[in-house]
Amino acid sequence: MAADLNLEWICSLPRSWTYGITRGGRVFFINEEAKSTTWLHPVTGEAVVTGHRRQSTDLPTGWEEAYTFEGARYYIKLNLGGW
Repeated sequence: MAADLNLEWICSLPRSWTYGITRGGRVFFINEEAKSTTWLHPVTGEAVVTGHRRQSTDLPTGWEEAYTFEGARYYIKLNLGGW
């Protein structure tokens, strides 16, 4: 399950953790001590919902790029002309 980004999430980060936001608006967490990153909050284990789904100019018409809560990329073929 995923959760919305809020101040409580940021304040509950362990001491060696910070967060970042990708150019696409996706929130990720940074463990400064271990020099690692993750899409999942280090305390709750949940991803942050940021509405990360976008149309890319690099994709064919009718396709969108999206991400699972775990951070895996996938593609969506839109039905533009009906069934």
